[in-house]
Amino acid sequence: MKAIVLNAFGDTNNFTERTDLPVPVPGDHEVLVRIKATGFNPMDYQMRQGKSEKRNMKSPILGREFSGIVVKTGKDARRFRKGMAVFAASGSMGSNGTYAEYISVPENILAGKPVNLTFEEAAAVPLASLTAMQTYKRLKPDQDDTLFITGAAGGVGMALIKLLLYEGINRLVVTAGNDESRNQLIAAGISVEQIIDYNADNMLTKIIVANNQSLFNHCIDLVGGKFSELCAQLLITNGTYVDITAFTTSKAREKLFDKGATILNISNYAYALKGEVDYYGSNLQQISILLEKGVISPPPVYLIGELSVATVKKAHHILESNLSKGKKLIMRIPAVSFWISIMSRVFFSDFVELYKYLHVVK
Repeated sequence: MKAIVLNAFGDTNNFTERTDLPVPVPGDHEVLVRIKATGFNPMDYQMRQGKSEKRNMKSPILGREFSGIVVKTGKDARRFRKGMAVFAASGSMGSNGTYAEYISVPENILAGKPVNLTFEEAAAVPLASLTAMQTYKRLKPDQDDTLFITGAAGGVGMALIKLLLYEGINRLVVTAGNDESRNQLIAAGISVEQIIDYNADNMLTKIIVANNQSLFNHCIDLVGGKFSELCAQLLITNGTYVDITAFTTSKAREKLFDKGATILNISNYAYALKGEVDYYGSNLQQISILLEKGVISPPPVYLIGELSVATVKKAHHILESNLSKGKKLIMRIPAVSFWISIMSRVFFSDFVELYKYLHVVK
């Protein structure tokens, strides 16, 4: 199996290509998938750097979401058959990460790929959409509630906004920083008046004006840092602060405490830590249905290249430099090298044996 392996924490020069790795063997309740496409996420480079996210690493092969084709199932796996197209947020639940040709995962984290999506589009969906779905289900906003959302034009924000609008929740004010992000939000159903430029002077005042001179019932923070402080200022007493980044500042935490705020920590890997893997497949199947209905849609995709060290390095650089411009970075995984590597190993071993034989005869 071909894969891109991280040999040590640090910079991108620690990535190397391996072509001699064994193809994973699925366990009794697992499914082996030939990966067709994988998405890059900020957690990837944070793991590479050896930051706190490294505690979630199970394999030196990074990558946490994918789409692909089932090639083999464990003896007790019943939900999927060979040849079915699937997608998943594998996190650290798989045999390895997704910078690879193959992965074996618990069958309960998989969902059928939406028929109207390409493999590249499907690989862009799982983590962001699962986060958006969890946010909506746990927040349970009423139609009369007002919501402020930071970083709304990202993958999580766009999926969440479409879910909210679909459910009739439209009293929203959001932030964006460039024309491309604003246009994406407008296309999703947000009006110009609901979008505030986070580079603007007097941003706090403009946000309150956009909300009819009122504070918000809920603030959903997809950015963290200084935006967590902004959210704390904009929240009503006993309002709800939804934390998706874990990047709140001490000033924000103090202000949220003073307001008696309810804090919702959104964590997709919390369920994996408890072994509740059904969460992933069941919610992703709901998302698949919504995608096929057109209720939500995949984020814009930037196909950055095929499986290689160069592609991985480029993707990590773009994410670290915050240059993705609202697009999901996707790597395509060609399907040819597995059989080539198998045959080459066979031919090489035959050649070695022949050489030994000729050497002895001589």
